[in-house]
Amino acid sequence: MQRRERARHLIELGGLVQKAGLVDLADDDRATIYGALLELVGRARDDAASDTLALWKRRGRRAFDAEAKTTA
Repeated sequence: MQRRERARHLIELGGLVQKAGLVDLADDDRATIYGALLELVGRARDDAASDTLALWKRRGRRAFDAEAKTTA
């Protein structure tokens, strides 16, 4: 059961990468996508990490809310 849950979780995360447009932007190049994600982690670990994470969370929630309104 844990294996299925983990697989589902990873699939959902991949869907978020796709939904955000990173796959198309990087022309489906995994090294570019991985580099971009590493850059995000680096930014989030600097002195203003809590501010950066809070900003990303707000942006993500707004995007999810906007999507929910268009599909409802």
